[in-house]
Amino acid sequence: MSEPIWNQFLTERDKQVFAASGYGARGGFGKRPALLVIDVNYAFCGDKSEPILESIKKWRNSCGEESWPAVAAIKSLIDKAHEKGLPVIYTTGVRREDNWDSGSWSWKNDRNGEKPIVVVSNIDGNQIVDEIAPGPQDIVILKQKPSGFFGTNMTSYLTLLGCDSVVVTGTTTSGCVRATVLDAFSLNYRVALAEEGCFDRSQASHAINLCDMNAKYADVVKTSEVLGYFDSLPPDLFELPKGKVRNVATPGNRI
Repeated sequence: MSEPIWNQFLTERDKQVFAASGYGARGGFGKRPALLVIDVNYAFCGDKSEPILESIKKWRNSCGEESWPAVAAIKSLIDKAHEKGLPVIYTTGVRREDNWDSGSWSWKNDRNGEKPIVVVSNIDGNQIVDEIAPGPQDIVILKQKPSGFFGTNMTSYLTLLGCDSVVVTGTTTSGCVRATVLDAFSLNYRVALAEEGCFDRSQASHAINLCDMNAKYADVVKTSEVLGYFDSLPPDLFELPKGKVRNVATPGNRI
């Protein structure tokens, strides 16, 4: 069995501390999960697979080419969730056209006021990438801060669905994914992360945040294990939406 991705960044002391402290125990899956897809939009993936230093010239928040294998892993989970009738909940950003509501985001990034520089001008940064575009039965939550729970209907939707757990995917591992995981943990949901379905612009931040979440807040598991878990669930656990969903926040909004 391969070592966890984070081991390459840990000192021998760190490894001994984790082994001795009791952290990192397996929490286990729940009985009624929702699949969360956090911010897998063009702003974070770019409009195509290319090296990150090229992609961020156009999309300042892009995670570059590492986004796209994660999108493929997420698609496999979405397809299985659809097959089993499990809820899929996406998040993406929303902003006023004048970017006034960016608020504290503008304090830590000096490119915050930029619009994406892309040849294909009809792509909105907040649009979820076409490869995993939401279907009619899926739920899309618009948010303005890192956590999918902060200032949104996430908790009330999970209550309406009767969910006891979440499987989290998306980006960035160290940012919006982590914030969502911590809020889910704080609300006493069982939390799992599909390792190959999470990505970040920083390789070190990705690995260390997976390590920290696995130690205290969630189970970091392989996508294949989540697929097997979904397969083990009985069909028709949930009453899902049947209406239309639009794959963009509102015209002109940007992240």
